[in-house]
Amino acid sequence: MTVIRNELSKLWKILYPELGTKHLDVFLAEIKELKENMKPVQEAEKMWYKDAVVYSLYVDLFNKNFDGLKQKIPYLQNLGVNCLWLLPVLDSPMKDAGFDISDYRKLREDLLGEAGEDSFEAFLQTAHKAGIKVIFDIAINHTSDQHTWFKRSALLEKNKYSDYYIWSENDRAYSDCRLLFKGMCDSNWEKYDDNRYYFHRFFEFQPDLNYRNPNVLLDMCRNFIFWIEKGVDGFRADAIPYLWKEEGTSCENLDNTHVIIKFFRSVTDYINPSVILLAEACQPPAEVVKYMGDADECHAGYHFPLMPQIFKAIASGSADPVKNVLHTDVTPEIPESCQWFTFLRCHDELSLELVYVNEEDRKYIHENYCHKPEWDFRMGEGISARLSELFKSDADKILLAFSVMLSLPGTPVVYYGDEFGKPNDEDYYKYQINITGHNDTRNYVRGKIDWEKLEKQLNNAESSESKIYTELKKMIAVRKRNNILSTGKIDFAEFPDGVLAYYRFSSAGKNLVIHNLSEREIDVNKFVPENSKIIYGKLLKSNTRLNIKPFKSVWIEVL
Repeated sequence: MTVIRNELSKLWKILYPELGTKHLDVFLAEIKELKENMKPVQEAEKMWYKDAVVYSLYVDLFNKNFDGLKQKIPYLQNLGVNCLWLLPVLDSPMKDAGFDISDYRKLREDLLGEAGEDSFEAFLQTAHKAGIKVIFDIAINHTSDQHTWFKRSALLEKNKYSDYYIWSENDRAYSDCRLLFKGMCDSNWEKYDDNRYYFHRFFEFQPDLNYRNPNVLLDMCRNFIFWIEKGVDGFRADAIPYLWKEEGTSCENLDNTHVIIKFFRSVTDYINPSVILLAEACQPPAEVVKYMGDADECHAGYHFPLMPQIFKAIASGSADPVKNVLHTDVTPEIPESCQWFTFLRCHDELSLELVYVNEEDRKYIHENYCHKPEWDFRMGEGISARLSELFKSDADKILLAFSVMLSLPGTPVVYYGDEFGKPNDEDYYKYQINITGHNDTRNYVRGKIDWEKLEKQLNNAESSESKIYTELKKMIAVRKRNNILSTGKIDFAEFPDGVLAYYRFSSAGKNLVIHNLSEREIDVNKFVPENSKIIYGKLLKSNTRLNIKPFKSVWIEVL
C-alpha cells in the first residue's frame, strides 16, 4: 500500500498543488479494502494483449444484445479472434452511438437479455471460457448532457457537482481549441441559458468533464474499478488527448493530461495488473507514444497514420508509404511492454486529417478511394466507407490489406463485418440522421448483420463472403501459431518495384512476408531463401522461377 500511496500522492500534488490530500486519503482507504479481496494475477497474464487478435463490434448491431453476442462466441472462435472490443455499451441516450454516456455504472437497457444485468456476466463468462478477453469503450473526456452529474451541475444552487463541467458566462475562453467536428459543430461552447455556456470538444450534447476538480478524477477511477471487479479485461480510453484544458493552448496533449493517465494506470495496475488501458489518441505516432509514457501510462495505442498509408501503398503499387510511416523518424520506439494496435477500418471514417497525412497524400487517397461523393467526411478530411466499399468488393485487394495488417508489428483489429466484406449501410445512416439531427456520414460504416443471409453466403464456397472469411481465418490461425508476427522485430527487404516485403524475426526464428501490390506477376525466385517453408499463401513454380500473382501475399518461414 505504501507504494501506491506514494505514487498517487506525487501525481495528486502535480494536479492539485493547492489542495490537501483529504479526498485522496478516503480513496486510498477504499482501494486498499478492494485489493485485499482481489484474486492474485499470474505474471504470464499481464501481457496477453501482445498476442491478441481483436474483433471490434457494436453489440446491438452485431447480434441484438448480450444474449445474441454470447450465441455467436463459436463464430468468433472459428474466425480465430481472442479479444473482443465492445464499442459503447454503457447507458446512453444514443445520440452519438453510445459515446454519450449517461451512467458509467449501468449497461444500456437495450443490450440486456432476458436475465437483465446477469446477461452481461453470462456473456463475459462464456467469452472467458472460450479464451476470449473482453475490453470496452469508456469515454473519459465527456459525458452525455443526460448524465446525472451534468443535470446537477446545471442547477443554479451550489452543490457537489457544480464544477464537474466547464461553465462560463460567455463563449470566448479556450479560443485556440480547434473544432473537432468541423462542418457539424461551429463552436466548442453551447449556450445553456441566458447567463451560461458549457464547453464541449465533440457534439453539443457531450459536455466536457472538468478534471481540475479532483472529485472528477477519483470518480472516474471508481468507474474503472467497478468494471474491473465485474471481470472486464481492459478499456479503450476514448478521446484521451483532451482531458486537461489551459487557456492559451490547443487543449490537446497537455502535460497534466499525462499526469491524469498515470494516475489511472497506477490505480488499475494496483487493482488488477492484467487489465489494459488502450489510448484512443488521434495523433501522430510521436504524440501517441507519449501516452504510453515510460510504460506507466497506457499499455497500447492505435497507430492511426499507418492505416491510410496501407491504402496508399495498394493504390500506388509502392512499398514506400508503409516503409516511410514505420521508419523511426515517424514511428518512435515504444517501451518493451507496450504495443501498437493496428487496423484497416473502424467504426469511424478512413481519417485523412493532416496529423496523419500530408496534403498530397490526402488528395491522392481521397481520389482513389472516395468512389461516391456522399462518402466524403468533414470536407475532404476522411472517407466514410467500409473496407469492401473502398476496394470495390475486390476480394484479392481486401485480403491483401488484411495480410499487410496481420503481418506487420502490432496487435491487429478486425472491424465487425469486414471479415466477410460487409458493405456500407445506407438505411442505418439515414436512421441516425433522424436520431441525432446531424448528417454524420460515419454511420455508413455501421449497421446490422443479417445472420440468416450471412450464413447462406458463408456456406457457399463460391461467394465472395465465404472466400474472404475463409482466407482471413487461415491468416489469423497462422499468426496465432507464430508469435514472431506479433512480437518480433521488422526489417524491410529490398524486392522489385511493386512488392512490399519484410522480415519479421525474434529469438524464436525468422519469417519473410511478401506482398505483390501490383497488377502483374512478379518473379521473386532469387529473393526467397532456399531453406524455407511457405506457411501462408502460395508461389507459382515454373522451372527455376517462383512468381507471386497480382495482389497476393505469401508468408514464409525461414528455416
